[in-house]
Amino acid sequence: MSIIAILITYIFISNFILVQFLGMCPFIGVSKNSESALGMGMAVTFVTSIASVVTWAVYTLLLAPFGLEYLRTVAFILVIAALVQVVELVIRKISPPLYKALGIYLPLITTNCAVLGIAIINIDQDYGCLQSFFAGLAAGLGFTLAIVLMSNIREKLDLAPVRKSFKGVPIAFISACLMALAFMAFDKSLLTNLHLV
Repeated sequence: MSIIAILITYIFISNFILVQFLGMCPFIGVSKNSESALGMGMAVTFVTSIASVVTWAVYTLLLAPFGLEYLRTVAFILVIAALVQVVELVIRKISPPLYKALGIYLPLITTNCAVLGIAIINIDQDYGCLQSFFAGLAAGLGFTLAIVLMSNIREKLDLAPVRKSFKGVPIAFISACLMALAFMAFDKSLLTNLHLV
C-alpha cells in the first residue's frame, strides 16, 4: 500500500476513534476544550508514530527471528509505556498548564488501545518500517482530527440550550455517534477512485 493510501486509510477510512472505536476514554474525557484536545492529539500522534517504528523493529529484529512472536503484546506495551513516560516528562517541562489540563489522561495513553492497535495492525498488515511510521502518524492524526472536532462541538453545546438530562456526557456520546456516521461515509472505494490501490 502506498504512503498516501495509508494516510487516507487511517485518517478517514479506518479512523481509530470514529470507525474502529479505539481510544474512546481520552476522546470523551479530554474533548471538553480545544486546547487540551489538541495537546492530547499531538501527544497521541507522537506516541503512535514513534511506537510504530520501535515496535516494528522489536518485532522484526528481536521477536520474529527467535520465534518469540507470542510476546509481541507484552513487548509492545512496554515500548509504549516507555514512550509515554518521555512524552509526559516533556509536556510537564514545556507546558505545565497543558500537563495539568490533560491530567490523568496523559499517562492513560499507555493503555490507550489505539496506540497498541496500530502497532499490532502494522505487524498484521506486514508493513515495512516506513509504512509503519506513516500508519502510526496517520492513526495519530486521525485521532487528533476526531478529538479536536469533538472539542469544538462540545464547546458550542455548552452554550446551546440542551435539556438537563442530556447535558455533559450524554450529548457528547450522541454527537460522537453522529460524527461516526459521517466518517463511515468514507470507504475503500475512495482509494480506488483516487487510483491509490
